[in-house]
Amino acid sequence: MRNFDLSPLYRSAIGFDRLFNLIESGQNQSGGYPPYNVELVDENHYRIAIAVAGFAESELDITTHDNLLIVKGAHTAEAQPRSYLYQGIAERNFERKFQLAEHIKVKGAKLENGLLFIDLERIVPETLKPRRIEIK
Repeated sequence: MRNFDLSPLYRSAIGFDRLFNLIESGQNQSGGYPPYNVELVDENHYRIAIAVAGFAESELDITTHDNLLIVKGAHTAEAQPRSYLYQGIAERNFERKFQLAEHIKVKGAKLENGLLFIDLERIVPETLKPRRIEIK
């Protein structure tokens, strides 16, 4: 993976520091667990699908704060440890963060066949929508 130095852009771009921080934090995000898809359902609806096989609904936590969606998975402590001959399924705890654009709201979530689906919708206020001006 390539690392880009964005510091020269800070000198000439005023007010874009938040955007540059988002780009830099996206570069430094390590690990691909759990795998996920982001799907464009239509112009204003999105769906995130996260592979959470082995997690129960009670072990998953979805929160939003400012424009950040955080999905956490934490297994409850088992009383009896398991002895594996081969372990190919990761059962570790995770935290996955998604930066949401303005006006994106979480509409709901469901767990189905080991996939956690999170539905998102872009709700643009009337004041920001284009409006037609009549010529008189």
